[in-house]
Amino acid sequence: MRCLVTGAAGFVGGPLVKRLQAEKNCDLVVTTRSQTSAFPPDVRHFPIEITDRTDWTPALQGVDIIVHLAARVHIMNDRAADPLAEFRRTNTAATLNLAEQAARAGVKRFVFISTIKVNGEENDRPFRHDDTPRPIDPYGISKLECEIGLRDIAARTGMETVIIRPPLVYGPGARGNFALLVSLVSKRLPLPFSSLKNRRTLVAVQNLIDLIITCMAHPAAAGETFLAGDGKDLSTPELIEGIAAGLGVKPVLLPFPPAVLHMAAKAVGKEAVYQRLCGSLQVDISHARDVLGWSPVVTPREGLKLAVK
Repeated sequence: MRCLVTGAAGFVGGPLVKRLQAEKNCDLVVTTRSQTSAFPPDVRHFPIEITDRTDWTPALQGVDIIVHLAARVHIMNDRAADPLAEFRRTNTAATLNLAEQAARAGVKRFVFISTIKVNGEENDRPFRHDDTPRPIDPYGISKLECEIGLRDIAARTGMETVIIRPPLVYGPGARGNFALLVSLVSKRLPLPFSSLKNRRTLVAVQNLIDLIITCMAHPAAAGETFLAGDGKDLSTPELIEGIAAGLGVKPVLLPFPPAVLHMAAKAVGKEAVYQRLCGSLQVDISHARDVLGWSPVVTPREGLKLAVK
């Protein structure tokens, strides 16, 4: 079996490739945006700039399964003149170009890493795999449009598609709000979050990779959409305590009215950061459990310890 992994030098792609190498269950082909010597000689590497006109012929030769990780990721302060057009260019048009060529080349399965943002943002009940999509931002919209296009290609060509929608992924080298929290906790700064009662589903990179590998081979994964998660939701105070435990420090959590904290964040233009740190977003992973027999391989406490080592 030959597998193609795009975005192979990324936050998820790097450890996915390492695990696939270690398990030796497929002949690996990888693509990255630039030339790199990070891969061993037995891994076929193609530096490819992914556009809607990219010719994938050399990389697709003999490939049975594609795991498509390469994407224009969510950007907190996007300065593009037309953010939706920029996201569509890579996340929709360029991905569908790859999928069309993959189907013609005889690829059997296309595993697409989407985002929980396709479901929406905050919720008062856990998102399910079969909920009506309600993306809000350009990133989520571009991913949904790609999902729709992939299903159309699958219906026309018979190439199997599998869609995985992860929430916030954390692990070694994570950036964004997770990295910010790790930095604040490591400095033992007082954090005004102990009064928060929110619930958030996160997914350790180890759990996401295990789900991806399961979806690469499991017969029942074909045509399905799966939501990823750690199997146990955390409040922001619990997340901070888990980070602190991994760092071997004692967290300094102070009580503060959430409504006042929200108003303060809004006043300084940080409402989006507040929502991602302090709002609730829960994910129901029971579909992956029921269809694939899959369960997370690490707990949140274990995943956080690995993330901050």
